[in-house]
Amino acid sequence: MRNRLVVQLVDFDLAAEYRRLCELDGAVGAVVTFCGLVRDCEQQAPIDSLTLQHYPGMTEASLGDIVASADRRWPLHGITIIHRVGELLPRDQIVFVGVASGHRAAAFQAADYLMDYLKTRAMFWKNVAHGGERQWVDCKDSDRQAAHRWSQDPKRQ
Repeated sequence: MRNRLVVQLVDFDLAAEYRRLCELDGAVGAVVTFCGLVRDCEQQAPIDSLTLQHYPGMTEASLGDIVASADRRWPLHGITIIHRVGELLPRDQIVFVGVASGHRAAAFQAADYLMDYLKTRAMFWKNVAHGGERQWVDCKDSDRQAAHRWSQDPKRQ
């Protein structure tokens, strides 16, 4: 299986995911990975937990669209996206993005692109708990600007 897209409640094993990408093809010369963690604060306020919700089927379809777009832009051997849902605590792993390519430039750019679009286009809803109160969190303007640059820079299309 070349691309792997998973939405799950349970944690993931970084080393196992890295090995899987390395072993996809003998032509793999670069593997770039990113692991996102739940921060212990949101907008300067400490958080107790972060709950991620999704709509099964719609979320996986949005991830598939993002991966297909990256596959069209760069020569890749494989992509892994694992995104957790449910209640997560500060320092828990929340997302894994891994990209295997023949060369580092494509792997780095594709991983950066995937994260930018995960933050802005993937169908997840975030709810933060702090001090006994809960609030919904939207993506930040800086995330939108980061994703927008991919449509503005012809070298990155």
